[in-house]
Amino acid sequence: MGGVTSSMAAKFAFFPPNPPSYKLITEGATGLLLLDPFPHRENVDVLRLPTRRGTETVAVYVRHPMATSTLLYSHGNATDIGQMYELFIELSIHLRVNLMGYDYSGYGQSSGKPSEQNTYADIEAAYKCLEENYGAKQEDIILYGQSVGSGPTLDLAARLPKLRAVVLHSPILSGLRVMYPVKRSYWFDIYKNIDKIPSVRCPVLVVHGTADEVVDCSHGKQLWQLCQEKYEPLWIKGGNHCDLELFPAYLRHLKKFISSVEKSHSRRHNAPTSSADRHHERYSRWSTDQCLDAPRKSTGYWRERPRTSIDRSEKPRIIQDYSLKSQNNLDKSRMSFDQIERSRRSVELCHEKSRRSIDQQLEKARKSVDWLDRIRAG
Repeated sequence: MGGVTSSMAAKFAFFPPNPPSYKLITEGATGLLLLDPFPHRENVDVLRLPTRRGTETVAVYVRHPMATSTLLYSHGNATDIGQMYELFIELSIHLRVNLMGYDYSGYGQSSGKPSEQNTYADIEAAYKCLEENYGAKQEDIILYGQSVGSGPTLDLAARLPKLRAVVLHSPILSGLRVMYPVKRSYWFDIYKNIDKIPSVRCPVLVVHGTADEVVDCSHGKQLWQLCQEKYEPLWIKGGNHCDLELFPAYLRHLKKFISSVEKSHSRRHNAPTSSADRHHERYSRWSTDQCLDAPRKSTGYWRERPRTSIDRSEKPRIIQDYSLKSQNNLDKSRMSFDQIERSRRSVELCHEKSRRSIDQQLEKARKSVDWLDRIRAG
């Protein structure tokens, strides 16, 4: 039955970019693995990681000299680490973290085919690499899952009791619940995050756009309600599924969260605190209805690849800040709105194709659900 589930999942849940956005090449002089077309960076490693299911996942590891945390990033659908590469660099710089991003089986240059179980093996291989190759400890690692990436993220987080933190970016309750408001979990459903998140024991930040047209914001809110250790969530007013990085509140809130969990970790190890103090610290950060404003003009923020925005109602200005020069030079590197519009049309076309494919595949699943309900009613 597990094979049937994986087959169904692969049909309606995974849309790897075709062709991949990058190639792997080996530098002749050094033997280093490089991500083409990106120039080699001294602080970036490109890796092939074997998984327990016999595939190889391609990963990138970005070092930061001042990092005390390591972010393990599981990206969303219809993208790969080539498209995410520059964002990974920027997150590492601005959050002062080491960062590992990886491609799921069948995505980018990773071998194998996309499936729910393969993504679990992929994230396990990346986590194992962090521990064995880079000396990261469980209590120093923050798992970050975006959209479909919330599936492998929560599956692993539920099995690691000493994690530093988890970030859920536009997460899903489950694969089937994205399309249909089912009230129970069925055997053919995938990424049953709703059933796994109560087992996560570390602080959890949930970020979701209130105008998300792909995964409704109610998914993020329900997952937040089920968290054991809630952190103040970020409901981005007007944010859609693929443009949250464009809002100044996104990076600001993410920095605040990472600073908070790092300070909390440091206090636990360096100074005893009373039970009352810990209780106050934990609950004072909570908010049940945090809703921030739409994006304003940014004077010191970063950029995001134009692939992200699919929301026609907002046109946030995008800042390119790869070299971290002074803010006086930022205006020179702003992208034109023509580029943004072209990318929006491309993303919208991708989502339209995805929705048609999902509707066709899930019609069979819905009939199966109706059949099961009729049997129970009879």
